[in-house]
This record gives sequence, C-alpha cells and structure tokens, in this order.
Amino acid sequence: MTGAERRALLGDKVIEQIHERVAQTPETVSEELIDTLRRILAGPTARVLARKASASPPAPAVSA
Repeated sequence: MTGAERRALLGDKVIEQIHERVAQTPETVSEELIDTLRRILAGPTARVLARKASASPPAPAVSA
C-alpha cells in the first residue's frame, strides 16, 4: 500500500494522531517487550505451535 493509498483510507487527522503517538514512544524498547508483543500479535496458531515446541516429548508407548 502506498502512502497516498493510506492517506486516502485513513485521512489526514488519523495519520496525524498516529504520528503524535509514535512521537510519545520511548527511544529504546526492551527485547522482552518486543518478544511479548510478537507473541500477542502472532495470533493463536503461533502461540499453540510455540507451546507444543517447548513442551516435553510424550512418553513412549508401552506395548503389552
């Protein structure tokens, strides 16, 4: 999406509000915050996959 398309969609007032909020953000952001936001924004599928990857493998089946 081009800048002109964003401007047409959002309007000048919304873009101005976005720039104001961005200007209020701290200069540096911790890696912990970035990781937290990444998990939140990744969606439920990514969270489920991440949980499965970090879980211990299942115990082997015992044959009778």
